[in-house]
Amino acid sequence: MDARHFLGIEPEGDDLHWRLPVTPSISTPGRFLFGGCGLAAGIVALEAAAQRPVVWATAQYLAHAPIGSELRFDVVLAATGRRTTQARTTGRVGDDEVLTVNAALGQPDIRGDPGTSWVTAPDVPPPLQCPRRERLPFPEETVFQRVDQRLATGRLMAELDGTPGPATSASWLRVPGHLDPSAATLAVIGDYVTGGVSQAAGVPTFSRSLDNTIRVVRLVRSEWILSDIAIYGTVGGFAHGRAHLFAEDGTLMASASQSMSIRPWSGPQMATLRSRRERV
Repeated sequence: MDARHFLGIEPEGDDLHWRLPVTPSISTPGRFLFGGCGLAAGIVALEAAAQRPVVWATAQYLAHAPIGSELRFDVVLAATGRRTTQARTTGRVGDDEVLTVNAALGQPDIRGDPGTSWVTAPDVPPPLQCPRRERLPFPEETVFQRVDQRLATGRLMAELDGTPGPATSASWLRVPGHLDPSAATLAVIGDYVTGGVSQAAGVPTFSRSLDNTIRVVRLVRSEWILSDIAIYGTVGGFAHGRAHLFAEDGTLMASASQSMSIRPWSGPQMATLRSRRERV
């Protein structure tokens, strides 16, 4: 299964026009499209239209696409050169603009430049030696049920007792069946930057992305991807952070960053977490 089938996005007539039914499986517990899936869908459309892989892509979120709606993407190849294409796509529900994705696309020539990375992966246990990351107890299907996550550094949800923690944390993630990661797959995983806010704040925190950016370094075959997250700061209900994404062999695959609006979780989900915390 590739990112296109994971998302359910399909071309409509040609590679410049695409449609994405917003289903629970690509949505948040709030019952609207998960931001990382929106960026990933834009990347799928842009790469197909440009016939080049994404080097950099960023999404700005303007509105929510609720479950049951259909997002339609129109691609514009704004400038095409010998090595690089600059392009954008706009996703709309009806006449309402929901998100815009801008990107640069180009095929690296690694024959003359094998590449260098100055960022190294943190020293953490391998995925299967790390505990499963708890999910908040929501009854509906969401995208979070389709992504396996194991906590490499940080606290489990039930251990978040209000005490602020380090600004850094790390998790292993995988989309089952995605052994050959793409920029689109990394865009979905990159949106897990939001989870780092809970680690830093010490309380389960609900985050809504204002933007998402993915910068692709090198794609290599890897079942699990290590997300090394750092939160830069929070103020007045907003937060900013980034994640370096590594393959299991330590290769830096991409860097993701975003800004988000945040608020603490409340309601019956928190009651369940408090019950779990008492048993920790």
